[in-house]
Amino acid sequence: MAQQESTESPKGPTGGDVLVRVMRRHGVDTAFGVISIHNLPLVEAVDRELRFVPMRHEAAAVNAADAYARATGKFGVALTSTGTGAGNAAGSMVEALTAGSRVLHITGQIDSEFLGGNRGVIHEVPRQLQMLDAVSGYARTIFNCKDVEADLEEAIAHLQALPHTPSSIEWPIDLQYLARPDQQRAIEVGVRTPPTADPDALAEAVALLAKAERPLIWVGGGAAGAGEALGALVQGLGAGLLTSNSGRGIVPEDHPLVIGNFASTPDVGALLAEADLFLSIGTHFRSNETKHYHLALPTPHVQLDLEADAIGRAYPADIGLVGDARTILDHINSHLGFPEHSLQEHGTPAAGEWVDRVRETRAAVRDKLTSYIGGYAEICESVRRRFPRDSVIARDVTIPSSQWGNRLLPIYSRETNIFPVGGGIGQGLAMGIGAACGRPDVPTAVIVGDGGLAVHLGELASLAGTDAWCVVLLFNDGGYGVLRNLQEANGFGRAGVDLWTPDFELLSRSVNLPFWRVESPGTFDVALEQALALRGPAVIEVDVTALLPQPGPFVPPVHIPQPASMEV
Repeated sequence: MAQQESTESPKGPTGGDVLVRVMRRHGVDTAFGVISIHNLPLVEAVDRELRFVPMRHEAAAVNAADAYARATGKFGVALTSTGTGAGNAAGSMVEALTAGSRVLHITGQIDSEFLGGNRGVIHEVPRQLQMLDAVSGYARTIFNCKDVEADLEEAIAHLQALPHTPSSIEWPIDLQYLARPDQQRAIEVGVRTPPTADPDALAEAVALLAKAERPLIWVGGGAAGAGEALGALVQGLGAGLLTSNSGRGIVPEDHPLVIGNFASTPDVGALLAEADLFLSIGTHFRSNETKHYHLALPTPHVQLDLEADAIGRAYPADIGLVGDARTILDHINSHLGFPEHSLQEHGTPAAGEWVDRVRETRAAVRDKLTSYIGGYAEICESVRRRFPRDSVIARDVTIPSSQWGNRLLPIYSRETNIFPVGGGIGQGLAMGIGAACGRPDVPTAVIVGDGGLAVHLGELASLAGTDAWCVVLLFNDGGYGVLRNLQEANGFGRAGVDLWTPDFELLSRSVNLPFWRVESPGTFDVALEQALALRGPAVIEVDVTALLPQPGPFVPPVHIPQPASMEV
């Protein structure tokens, strides 16, 4: 348990106390990890002074730190062992890298005197730093006891700078024991500033926006932090707002002009064809959101991104604005005369035929999806009504997430929309644990499938050990339903998708997690109300085969080339 005041280790201060000092300096109170002989001093100090959350697998530790970072706006800390432990963490570091998440991954390393010797020291692995460099935006080895604090701060400076990326530090075990807080050298950390947009391009963009009559805006995760400026622009222009999955909640989705993550639907396709200006902000135009890049987008296209290489990469851009989204949008709003306002106060958008078309499209795509998902609709409505606006919704890769959780379930702030951006299955539960630890005063929802949960079943024990206010919504269809539908829709035989499924009630009871099973319509809301009242961890299993009306099938938008289209 965390202590209110510092109590020195019986063996005296270590490098772990340096880590604690750095974490406190940045307001980070929690680290996630798996204890090992190669990180003992770090875990001991964090557990003594702050909060250490023991996870069962290193990949889950990074996922939890990742979600903690996304939910709190701070950075997350993951502590793992060297060698296999660091390798286990690498997959989840790929997710943090893909998502641009601020994770500080600290892995142990063998004694500094044996580094590079390839003697077979326990947990030794050749080229570990190269592996960490491949899955991080910054990777470094600590070589000197007196450099520990400066090296940690340098790693943090890199993960905090735009564009955000995770950082990795490998720390030899002898230097963990020998580093002392009172012997650290002065910290000298440079500050990286984002690029400044070209003034001529800005002026041209402002002119196009000023005369647009039917504007649409598409935002991705690169617009994070620019919500109020974006909301002012949407409101002032009367523009429809489309989002990627990562861009959801930057403007709350109950805003009347937020169409959301529906760009690939026929109704939005018709709206795109009518638009006379298209502004994209911080989005990669991912293949699954653009019909594998066959979605037609309006012109002229003004593209805003922090990275110059992104301009025109997926779709041609008539004007490219390179720089920080908030800074550029503030500039645009000031020249168009649009005042910034609270995102909670929408006001009434400018009246007109285009605003009416946007609002009609917004309603139509939601009504059609609500009808299509059948019995899932009552669950979607119950989740949104029962969980507060600032509750995190952590979603694994599963049909409820990919069919309606990523579009129909309203998101009111980006920090509450936590999911595997890279699409990797099995990360949702650990992300929910991390988010719940970061936001202990509100409940966290975790949407998982039986297949994804099975990837890290041990993390149910981690959840039970935290006492976090976290309700796991487990949708059980006896395997990988997403891939099952994909196989059926494309004429493949069923293979590898029907899994032997545990008795989740017995499993939950074995780790003292309260459990409900929903097997008939009209009973989910009662179970959710009871689970939330416990203000702690709980599991609700939904028998997907018992949903009524039966949902329409969800087939993932995966491009499968046909033989006739292949070159001979």
